[in-house]
Amino acid sequence: MRVLMVGAGGVGTAITRIAARRSFFEHMVVADHDRSRAESAVARLGKDERRFTAARLDASDAAGVRAALAEHGCDLLLNATDPRFVLPLFDAALRHRAHYVDMAMSLSRPHPSRPYEECGVKLGDAQFERAAEWEAAGRLALVGMGVEPGLSDVFARYAADELFDEIEEIGIRDGADLVVDGHGFAPSFSIWTTIEECLNPPVVYEEGRGWFTTPPFSEPEVFDFPEGIGPVECVNVEHEEVLLIPRWLKAGRVTFKYGLGDEFIGVLRTLHQLGLDRTDPVTVNGGAGEVAVSPRDVVAACLPDPAGLGDRMHGRTCAGTWVRGTKDGGPREVYLYHVVDNQWSMREYGSQAVVWQTAINPVAALELIASGAWHGSGVLGPEALPPRPFLDLLTEYGSPWSMREEVPAPGRKTGAPG
Repeated sequence: MRVLMVGAGGVGTAITRIAARRSFFEHMVVADHDRSRAESAVARLGKDERRFTAARLDASDAAGVRAALAEHGCDLLLNATDPRFVLPLFDAALRHRAHYVDMAMSLSRPHPSRPYEECGVKLGDAQFERAAEWEAAGRLALVGMGVEPGLSDVFARYAADELFDEIEEIGIRDGADLVVDGHGFAPSFSIWTTIEECLNPPVVYEEGRGWFTTPPFSEPEVFDFPEGIGPVECVNVEHEEVLLIPRWLKAGRVTFKYGLGDEFIGVLRTLHQLGLDRTDPVTVNGGAGEVAVSPRDVVAACLPDPAGLGDRMHGRTCAGTWVRGTKDGGPREVYLYHVVDNQWSMREYGSQAVVWQTAINPVAALELIASGAWHGSGVLGPEALPPRPFLDLLTEYGSPWSMREEVPAPGRKTGAPG
């Protein structure tokens, strides 16, 4: 396997450090619009690691990406950029007849008149519209293969296959007790992506009703996270799992809830009120004349790079899938989860916990594709593929997953433990 990875930020750099310990691929080209970032990621692997090379590449230039795929003889494109660049990279891979893997799907657009009741353009719609082209080409586009979405979807498929006879509800629940020393507000992941998913109308799926939306930060609930993290209030957030899981799995309800905290939500609300979450450029008068800038890009530039926060970060992050249903005629609830401690990931890989937890999953997926354990054509989510090989490989990588059996609450129809 020869891989072109586009994006050498925090997640992309962590991917190189994880992949360097595996032997399943022949070569990986690490490309970024800032060549120095790509070169730094490769250089930190050491002089003896010759399977990686750095390149400069504009992710928005589909023709340039196709040329890079051809130049380096790559048969798979790994998208490690933010969601703005999904479509040009997705298109470039298809036209080159390369396989494709991403960790976030094409962007949504709210319903023009009923944004908090009805879906407009959903996450991934633009990719699924081209599924027949991928099938005709005999190539696989594996979408949403990070941790959330990604591992969370694998957990959902595992629960459906092995743990339940019928599933009433699947709820992705994400929480952490991470603290960044010296920063009152320092997101541990891309603020551009965080604003996008937290301020867009969240999507909920219900059998018989389909997909619908609610206001941001709706349906708050306290979820008790494992391994010492404890109770965290979680709220509805727009996320790919809600759009992916019902395409392959039968469940009465699917949600995604994120433990953000009142302060974080307050900052996001303020950014929205001031228009600083906008992506369309505004004209600013400066000493050198007028310049057009995106307010969201300005916010991102003013905040610390999440990839560089690891030395000042403490605590753990937990990603998981809570499932409620029946097994052998009785009620059952489980929480399948994956916890990463920041001190461990910094010590072992030099990457902070949130980006490392995201990065390990596409690397494991690439290995399964290379071995043939995961295969197919078309546009597929992680839940379309057998879960056991992935979960076994995650353990082999030294980062095992866990399951907590819950005590079902009598008569409860929605919600989660805690």
